[in-house]
Amino acid sequence: MGRVTERRRIIRIRDGAVTTRPDTLVAEEPLEIRLNGKPLAITMRTPGDDFALAAGFLVSEGVIGEGSDVQSIVYCAGARADGVNTYNVVDVKLAPGVVVPDITLERNVYTTSSCGLCGKASLDAVRTTTRHPVSDTPPVRVTPALLSALPDRLREAQRVFDRTGGLHAAALFSSEGELLDIREDVGRHNAVDKLVGRALTDNRLPLSQSILLVSGRASFELAQKAVMAGIPMLVAVSAPSSLAVDLAAESGLTLVGFLRGQSMNVYAGDHRIALEATVGQG
Repeated sequence: MGRVTERRRIIRIRDGAVTTRPDTLVAEEPLEIRLNGKPLAITMRTPGDDFALAAGFLVSEGVIGEGSDVQSIVYCAGARADGVNTYNVVDVKLAPGVVVPDITLERNVYTTSSCGLCGKASLDAVRTTTRHPVSDTPPVRVTPALLSALPDRLREAQRVFDRTGGLHAAALFSSEGELLDIREDVGRHNAVDKLVGRALTDNRLPLSQSILLVSGRASFELAQKAVMAGIPMLVAVSAPSSLAVDLAAESGLTLVGFLRGQSMNVYAGDHRIALEATVGQG
């Protein structure tokens, strides 16, 4: 859509020298997601892959679980009062017979790490609503060396980040370390939704043989999205939250954090990590 980045004039100070120059910024705009014509949610995102974002969001919410659940996804024409289409409103129409579960039509449940909800209630909610329980058969099993190589592969594929330095990225890898897909967004949760939504429209759910790598921390929300898509392994370059670790342990998700160089912490699901050395007590 050509709106991924924008240009702004800035004052640049380097070693006491002051210059003016244009700078490239990552674009951030609101996206309203409607379900069967009814407003469901608004998220701040980087324009692009909006249909995949909406589909992935609905997978995370337990509304849909496969491509056939969706009849259409369209931009809402005349989204502005003057009739101009902003391309910031999408409507997802479910296929006939698909029942809308009693979920977040007022956005009151467990979709963000700041919503202040009960830990046990949120864990139960994800476990009972996912259509794709984490069940990798044959099981994914990888070496620490393979995981250590993934961040560099992710970074090499971040095209917009090179121009802006302002985007999160999420990538899917095979158990052999092959990059399957990558999405960037100003919101780390949106990047994951775009990955999951694309997989849904390509009829690739559940992603039971995939590794999800995120460029920041592993919040409960990201662990939730991995579980809802049937992804068996979530890897983050930064820290996980306590609730993310609890969800991983409850659901069978392998959760790795602080993946930096040859170092990493395995918080849950260590059976998928091929550990050659004896694990000592620290």
